[in-house]
Amino acid sequence: MAKPHTPLVTGIYTADPSAHVFDGKIYIYPSHDLGNDKEDDGSGDHFWMEDYHVFSLESLDAEAVDEGEALHIKDVPWASEQMWAPDAATKNGKYYLYFPAKDKDGIFRIGVAVGDSPAGPFTPETDYIAGSFTIDPAVFVDDDGKAYLYVGGLWGGQLEKWQTGEFVPNPGASAGEDGPQGDQPALLPFAAELNDDMISLAEPLRTIEIRDENGELLKAADTDRRFFEGSWVHKFNGKYYFSYSTGDTHYLAYAEGETPFGPFTYKGRILEPVLGWTTHHSIVEVDGQWVLFYHDAELSGGKTQLRNIKYTPLEIAPDGTITTITPPVR
Repeated sequence: MAKPHTPLVTGIYTADPSAHVFDGKIYIYPSHDLGNDKEDDGSGDHFWMEDYHVFSLESLDAEAVDEGEALHIKDVPWASEQMWAPDAATKNGKYYLYFPAKDKDGIFRIGVAVGDSPAGPFTPETDYIAGSFTIDPAVFVDDDGKAYLYVGGLWGGQLEKWQTGEFVPNPGASAGEDGPQGDQPALLPFAAELNDDMISLAEPLRTIEIRDENGELLKAADTDRRFFEGSWVHKFNGKYYFSYSTGDTHYLAYAEGETPFGPFTYKGRILEPVLGWTTHHSIVEVDGQWVLFYHDAELSGGKTQLRNIKYTPLEIAPDGTITTITPPVR
């Protein structure tokens, strides 16, 4: 069995763990790192992934069980490559696996596959979710049953290419090819409510704001706090907490809001930098204990494209403040 801050899975390389408690058992939906020999040029092409395996745990003290291949890109009609970080949700007695992949034109879209079990197998819809784009889907189901999809990722996640509302392959310097700079507001993640069918959007994706302590949008130059990728939402004492990765500064950060759409006010860091280029996480309550799932590159000796998932207990104060975690040095 894996202890906190040690790899949960050692048989394959796994990353981006989305954890949920379904039917009294912990299920983790990670991406599956295969890796390649490409250099890290900022496009993310050295992160190579083709399928998903689901892992289950009877408890945090139990061994992670590989439930087998839940979905492969060859079975997704619209997808061409790069099945990156997924998430899952349940409603209407069904289980839904949400995943990003590039379509036949090389544009990242969000797909969904449906199964009768939390472990799959999952049958993909024939097309991606209409109106979807970029990467890192996270689905939050609120107490009233309404479900919300969150997406977004800079650089390889193509968010800079959507500044006009349409996909622009090469925006050019005048359009901010690398996105906003300096004191300009940083690019923001997107969200939308899902229809009751859980496979379509009830509205167009809209940006959700992340503000500083003065109510101002976080700036592009504020790389210690601005959004980069890896959205997640959890609810605590009636408030909504949007957490995310800062990417090139390697922090997990969180912000607080009054609604699923925010606006969210930056509150602090969840996790300090880990071994590897960045991290990606989920936060879930297990038997009354809040738990952070994340990844690093311990098993591969620091190769950023070959990662392993981990967990650690998370301390949340009654006012929602999260105690920052410093991962052990290995």
